[in-house]
Amino acid sequence: MMLKVLAHPTNALVDQELQALLESERLLAGVDEAGRGPWVGPVVAAAVILDPSRPIAGLADSKKLTEKKRDQLEIEIKACARAYCVQEASIEEIDALNILQATLLAMRRAVLGLSIKPQVVLVDGNRLPQLPMRAHALVGGDDYVSAIQAASILAKVHRDRWCHALDKEFPGYGFAAHKGYGTAKHQQALLELGVTPWHRKTFAPVAKILAQSKVHLS
Repeated sequence: MMLKVLAHPTNALVDQELQALLESERLLAGVDEAGRGPWVGPVVAAAVILDPSRPIAGLADSKKLTEKKRDQLEIEIKACARAYCVQEASIEEIDALNILQATLLAMRRAVLGLSIKPQVVLVDGNRLPQLPMRAHALVGGDDYVSAIQAASILAKVHRDRWCHALDKEFPGYGFAAHKGYGTAKHQQALLELGVTPWHRKTFAPVAKILAQSKVHLS
């Protein structure tokens, strides 16, 4: 097993190494996550093996696409990819392990859940999950690797839908709008409505409110 971190390609040597990898005949999976920063819900990871004979136009980092475009591309990715898998790490796992380790766990689950075993895995970022095959971490990989871009879209759409469902279960928090991130509205809702069962209790803003609640009850 080979584990390596490749920087964002800024020089000829790295450019050539990455280009050779992308142009090789190896079965390649891209991996990305969604939901590391929010205060609520699972962290989601996706792994995608694209089919070179069925190119998908318009792929990009999910954060640079509109919600409508992401939804359209999700359908096309699932129709055209050779294989894909979306997995989660739960709030309990996030609180027990920490968000980084939970993210790596979700990534591992996504790769191992693929119906086709990849020969090489490219992961967006600078950390790698434990995998039984060759893997590279690519800083800024969602800017220039199509398989990682596809994975970022699947992960983002999956988690956004989860947030829309949570918004219906717990109205008033604004989950459908802020997707669980620490906005002023989210902070105010926590103060007024309290912590839901889906909040990450080890995250500082949530932990602080829980601690204050215990003080008031004592």
